[in-house]
Amino acid sequence: MDKTWMFVDRTTSKYDDGVDSFIRFAIVNSDDSNVIRCPCTKCRNAKLLHPNVVKDHLFVNGVLESYTTWFWHGENISSVPVEEKIESDFEVGDGLNTVEMVDAVYRDYETKPDGFVKLLSDAEKPLYSGCTTFNVLSTLVRLYNLKTKHGWTENSFSELLSLIGDILPKENSLPTSIYEAKKTLSTLGMQYTKIHACPNDCILYRKEYENSVVCPKCGLSRWKVMKNHKVKEGVPANVLWYFPPIPRFRRMLGTKEIAKDLTWHDNKRQIDSYMRHPADSPAWKVVDHKWPDFGSEPRNLRLAFSADGVNPFSNYSTQYSCWPVILATYNLPPWLVMKRKFMMLTLLISGPKQPGNDIDVYLAPLIDDLKELWEVGVDVYDAYKKEVFNLKAILLWTINDFPAYGNLSGCTVKGYKACPICGDNTVSQRLECSKKISYCGHRKYLPRGHKFRKQKKAFDGNEEHGLPPNPLSGEEVFEKVSGIHNEWGKSKKRKATRNNSDSTLSWKKKSIFFNLEYWKHLYVRHCLDVMHIEKNVCESLIGTILGIPGKSKDGLSAREDLEVMGIRDELQPQKEGEKTYLPAACYNMSRAEKKKFYTTLFELKVPEGYSSNFRNRVSMDELKLNGLKSHDCHTLIQQLLPIAIRGMLPKKVRYAITKLCLFFNALCNKVLDVNTLDGIQEELVTTLCLLEMYFLPSFFDVMVHLTVHLIHEVKLCGPVWFRWMYPFERYMKVLKSYVRKGNNVEGCIAECYIAEEALEYCAEYLKDVSAVGVPRNMNNLSSDDHGIGAGNVKLVDLKLLNQAHQYVLENTNEVEEYKEGMMMNIATKNSGVSVVANTMLVSSAKDKNPIIVDMWYYGVIEEIWLLDYNALKIPVFKCDWVKNDGGVKVDDLGFTLVDLQRKGHKNDPFIFASQANQVFYIEDPENPKWSCVIENSHEKFGNSSNDDSSDKAMNLHFPAKSIPLVETIVNTLHDDESSYVRLDGEPMYID
Repeated sequence: MDKTWMFVDRTTSKYDDGVDSFIRFAIVNSDDSNVIRCPCTKCRNAKLLHPNVVKDHLFVNGVLESYTTWFWHGENISSVPVEEKIESDFEVGDGLNTVEMVDAVYRDYETKPDGFVKLLSDAEKPLYSGCTTFNVLSTLVRLYNLKTKHGWTENSFSELLSLIGDILPKENSLPTSIYEAKKTLSTLGMQYTKIHACPNDCILYRKEYENSVVCPKCGLSRWKVMKNHKVKEGVPANVLWYFPPIPRFRRMLGTKEIAKDLTWHDNKRQIDSYMRHPADSPAWKVVDHKWPDFGSEPRNLRLAFSADGVNPFSNYSTQYSCWPVILATYNLPPWLVMKRKFMMLTLLISGPKQPGNDIDVYLAPLIDDLKELWEVGVDVYDAYKKEVFNLKAILLWTINDFPAYGNLSGCTVKGYKACPICGDNTVSQRLECSKKISYCGHRKYLPRGHKFRKQKKAFDGNEEHGLPPNPLSGEEVFEKVSGIHNEWGKSKKRKATRNNSDSTLSWKKKSIFFNLEYWKHLYVRHCLDVMHIEKNVCESLIGTILGIPGKSKDGLSAREDLEVMGIRDELQPQKEGEKTYLPAACYNMSRAEKKKFYTTLFELKVPEGYSSNFRNRVSMDELKLNGLKSHDCHTLIQQLLPIAIRGMLPKKVRYAITKLCLFFNALCNKVLDVNTLDGIQEELVTTLCLLEMYFLPSFFDVMVHLTVHLIHEVKLCGPVWFRWMYPFERYMKVLKSYVRKGNNVEGCIAECYIAEEALEYCAEYLKDVSAVGVPRNMNNLSSDDHGIGAGNVKLVDLKLLNQAHQYVLENTNEVEEYKEGMMMNIATKNSGVSVVANTMLVSSAKDKNPIIVDMWYYGVIEEIWLLDYNALKIPVFKCDWVKNDGGVKVDDLGFTLVDLQRKGHKNDPFIFASQANQVFYIEDPENPKWSCVIENSHEKFGNSSNDDSSDKAMNLHFPAKSIPLVETIVNTLHDDESSYVRLDGEPMYID
């Protein structure tokens, strides 16, 4: 298409004909022939006008000469001839992409054309006169991307801008301060709304209360009251920061790649008997079945909600708590769902007090938008399909820790009815001496004829004939709470108005989520958080077996409870003269065993990112663990604990603990076989009964009890890693990092959040700019991307070098043309490695029918060699391999043990990096000659994956591969004291 008319005199016939051809082209490609964008020098495509008015503007004001690609009028960038691209102000890349990016946000500025004109100006303005590769906006976006990714302070960034401005030519347009940079970027970000709130959490000043200056419920002023009791008018006493989700959903679908990813669940998901994604779950499918119109549109959004308190001052203040409310979108592929980029902050509830049960007051604006998205929907442009459609959304469930579970659902999470699944049928009893509630009674979940049901002495002295309670459906819960009317606010003790029935005793309020029409029909409305359950169970278990003060569930009060209950006489406090001592229970470790346990953890060497450095967590002098984080507990209970207790405690107790660890490992798998879930549940129930047999009633707090309901939720909702708090907790840390000034915490978070939103949006358009919220996979072993360690060049034995070359030549087709001109670099690094290889097995020298099987080989990486065949570089590992014959064994519990001193396969030491599975070894506490094998993750070295390191660190192999079923040990148990007393133990004397 000839565009030379744009650069000729406006009085010529060529310009006249060119304007006519442009108007015809724009009308043909416009959705509405009555309006097109005006590309004159004043309107700059910011205004929609009638074609005749546009024609007049082009003659009066002239055409925007830099607008040589008419992408706002239907022309594709790829259709522009090469010569026209070269003549443009910018090379194809950041320049055109930046203008395209600005065009995509045009709808956000229909009511603010001046702001759009400023943004367009920055997108078209060269960084300095003559610059053809960068404009002001693209440069600023790239620099701010680095600031956000690497955590630069605002002062350092301002100084960097100033320095770069001095380095560039004098007439450059780069902002010189962080303030100017934020002003520019904020135009690309979405906005937020500040809603005033009553300091006592009674109301929000919106709708009917919008113009009120005094809370109608508690009488407090809307405005801040100073220390001298003067009211500072215009300054709100409490603020809710609201980030409307609807405009953000529009922007998601307005980005081509994201719009494409939002339909992954419909067109790319693998469908079989395994669950990999919430779309595989009944909770997803019931929505499709009950509301087929909603389910027939794959772009309709399925959302999850999470809220939790965060202390932005870290350890400096334990009193302040602000509450971010975050939405996650399940339409995305599994590797994107829980990434920082797609964590959508919707509410920020100001501190310093947590809202508690009054959180419903603050959720009202979000619930209103969710109602609109369900009942009416909003018209949204899909950039991938290039069409406008009516977008709807549904909230599937909430994800919270247990106290927040109670605040959001309205059920009680303390006392006798603390289990929200069992509800009024929760089996519990008060321990008089410990002043605690115990939640035993898991024999109810066993089959009717199970032998444990008839045993008395090994449990609570009674037979068990009861059945497990049935979870309440959403309709049943709604019926129970429909008669409850709440009064919000903390000014006086809240009294919920109830009906006279006892059926509401376990419910404190009617949750605001029931305002959503569909809420009562969902299978699961509030998810139990596996992260916190796993952490609490791990701390209780380790604290009890190690006798850690403050963490142990054993002690004088717990033993006195046995006396009150009339059970387990042998474990009750005993007198020895004037001293009182507690007999050793079967779960009590001796001091020698504790020392071996702590030594195992203290000497532990694990791959980077696997866990904290346990050397800093273990106190060998005091024999205690300090400051375990949630992820430390995850690695302990998933892999390390079963190994650390090897050779300690009676075998039956050790077996029960190992089975509990195996349950959590199976529960947290990313891919779940639906057919195995019932078996996992049966194993867990029997394991809990074994623990009841060995441990005291005080051990069984509500967290231990909640494990019995986790498989039920997995069956309904899918893999737990879509429903636990780990990604949200990591995101809370990001929000805390935004705080720069202590006097306006929420304001810092809000401003930094919308700036990062703008960056994430820009990353979709600018080449070589990676998204901050989707970490790059660092597992690829490539010297072009990053180093492979502290390498050095040295002379090697010619025989070894020939072996390495021979291995490459025999196993790599691509290396044929690069056989000449080889060099070698060496980097040393010690690490465990395993590889699976096809091996021929024969029974004897005369065996004529050998079989081919896969066999595991284990070794240690001694050196990493990078073989350089000019254009092709191949990393190989030189390893010391363990001899399979006599050097590898599997014990009766399924643990793989290797003798690292027994080396073999010396004539074949090399493997490709891509063939290696990363493992590490832990010295066996039972026999130091042997080491237990721990597989780090399901990934190979150098293997490309969509998961980042934080995802892989959560998905751990269980170290025992073939542990026997729990019933094999149940059949050996008898109803006597040997189940819970340790005859060779050390008693604990009470001062």
